[in-house]
Amino acid sequence: MRKARFWAEGRLFQGVLEGEELVTPEGHRFPAAAVRWALPFTPGKVLGLALNYRDHADELGLSLPQEPALFWKPNNALLPHKEPVVRPRGVSKLHGEVELAVVIGKRARKLRPEEAMEYVLGYTIANDLVAREYVTNTFRPPIRAKGHDTFGPLGPVLVTAEEIPDPHNLRLTAYVNDTLCQQGSTANMVLSIPEILAYVTSFMTLEPFDVILTGTPPGIGFVQAGDVMRVCVEGIGVLENPVVEEA
Repeated sequence: MRKARFWAEGRLFQGVLEGEELVTPEGHRFPAAAVRWALPFTPGKVLGLALNYRDHADELGLSLPQEPALFWKPNNALLPHKEPVVRPRGVSKLHGEVELAVVIGKRARKLRPEEAMEYVLGYTIANDLVAREYVTNTFRPPIRAKGHDTFGPLGPVLVTAEEIPDPHNLRLTAYVNDTLCQQGSTANMVLSIPEILAYVTSFMTLEPFDVILTGTPPGIGFVQAGDVMRVCVEGIGVLENPVVEEA
């Protein structure tokens, strides 16, 4: 099931994406191209995992961390499909990062890897925007680099877990306008989803609709106002956001 939330006729609807239409439980149908998208669910905590692809760490000249490198993606950053990312004044090195986002389905604490997938509700796409000039030792964890308003597009749909039997074999791509900037596969993650969930829940309780960003493959495509970012995860779809300059 491909769950979505969207605005149409002045109302917020919940429904499912069927081809090019959004269908509500009451049977109302809306062309997907004609609605204003909302976040597909109301996220709880959003936790990111840095350097979970070896080739991405290599391109940055960084060693893999000895234990998972986590950071918060604040909720003020979250942004629906098609809504504009605001490029802050003074930021010259802004780029996106395509990520598979794992959505938690039930309360989880001290999970074993072999049971962790039972706690996954489903998956969506994240674009983890970064102001690269702020990623320094002074600002690690990179809250200033990643925490600006609109720096966390998420969506467009929540695909339930049964629709994606193998989340560890999905193609990831990212484009700025029509230029391919990133490509990779979740098969190349250093830590698998069960390993990530076991680590996080060893010290933190995860609740329904908490979100884990699982890392990004190599490639950097800097963006300017007027550009359009498209990040794609196989089996989920395309998350698209234009970039505008801060007023």
